[in-house]
Amino acid sequence: MTELPDNQYLSLSAASKLLGVHSTTLRRWADSGSVPVYITPGGHRRFARSDIEALAARRPLSNFAIGSTWATKALAQTRSDLAAPSNRPAWMAHLGDEDREGWRRIGQQLMGIVLRYLHSTVEDHSLLAEARNVGTNYAILAQRAGMPLTAALQAALFFRDSLVDAAMDMPGETRMRPDESALLLRRISKVANEVHLAVAAGYEEAS
Repeated sequence: MTELPDNQYLSLSAASKLLGVHSTTLRRWADSGSVPVYITPGGHRRFARSDIEALAARRPLSNFAIGSTWATKALAQTRSDLAAPSNRPAWMAHLGDEDREGWRRIGQQLMGIVLRYLHSTVEDHSLLAEARNVGTNYAILAQRAGMPLTAALQAALFFRDSLVDAAMDMPGETRMRPDESALLLRRISKVANEVHLAVAAGYEEAS
């Protein structure tokens, strides 16, 4: 096969980004014959830009695509905010290195819960129970670090704001419908509310 012109063909990564889906999803579509694909002599998948643009124009953004894109943005924003010394929130002063690692693990757990909740088609009370458990663990770690309740809630709100900010940027960067945007924000808020209430409850029980 001859070399494909770069301006007419997209790599798997570039085509996935244009569609707003994970690369494994597009790979599965290509392998099943749902999307035309070209294989280079080196074994790499290439997609005609015209095919991908046509598919993107007629295909509504799926819950998976929304969740994948949103999670990537939210994680990048959170890491950026926490890495910059000038932007670090005051509550981080209470945390040592070991404490921060524990909070990172809980933050990743919370992200997984929100993603699963986004993908569910019904009200999944078991996921909301997991969110409450995350809030309880937040409260335990915060109290061990000597945080007052206000600082613990500030930390929880920091992560909530990161999730919401990433969601607010989604409609301008993707083919996201208004109803999808509203659903994303409602579900993020639903999970975050459970976390915040559990943090407060954890402090009340300790007192």
